[in-house]
Amino acid sequence: MSGLTDANACYRRLEVDRIKQTTEHLCLRIHERFPHANLLKVCHELDHQVDALKAKACWIACPNWWLRGVMLLSAMLVLGVVLWFTFAPLKELLLNRVEAPGDFLQAVEAVLSGVFLLGLWILFLFTLEQRFKRSRALTAIHELRALAHVVDMHQLTKDPSYILNKAARTASSPPRNLGAFELIRYLDYCSEMLSIIGKLAAYYAQNFNDSVLYDAVNDVESLTNDLSRKIWQKIAVLHEYQQEQDENATD
Repeated sequence: MSGLTDANACYRRLEVDRIKQTTEHLCLRIHERFPHANLLKVCHELDHQVDALKAKACWIACPNWWLRGVMLLSAMLVLGVVLWFTFAPLKELLLNRVEAPGDFLQAVEAVLSGVFLLGLWILFLFTLEQRFKRSRALTAIHELRALAHVVDMHQLTKDPSYILNKAARTASSPPRNLGAFELIRYLDYCSEMLSIIGKLAAYYAQNFNDSVLYDAVNDVESLTNDLSRKIWQKIAVLHEYQQEQDENATD
């Protein structure tokens, strides 16, 4: 029964090893179809991102005992300082030795100020680890966002209109040597890479509960979905063109 539970659990969470296999297979497919395309280099860079993903995500998810130890020592030090400066006023209050109303208010103010500062420092220490991890996770998310824009740049000039309209080239026209089928495959590879980038971003949020990181991941997923939607509009146009060509050939 436990083995069945473990098997089902692997379908509820993203597994970085599975993402690695998918990325490696995509690199092979691009190499077989377009061995000299720069898109292959982008895919290899994405593969390197997957290699670094597991170590980064594990570091983010695991507790940082060294940092927690420093935080504990710092909290004890601040607690000692606060007690040192509030010990005399607190003692006077507890022993009811404060006679003048002004002295009483001064003693209460000293104790409350010490407790307030201690609370702020403890709150700062307890959130320090999360903010430190959040900073590193956001840096990785920004790298994925930049990589998504790089993928979009590679499909930018892959316009199906030059196949449909057979427009004349100009001196500044980019090289367009792909047929309809090859162009579909190229655009499909770009769409797959964008999907993998979105899953890599989601993997960071899977093991780290932080609302700021969730927002950053949602931004990356929205970006990759929008870019992929733009690519699939081109693919749909090319599919219609191929169907028309097949119908004309049949007639």
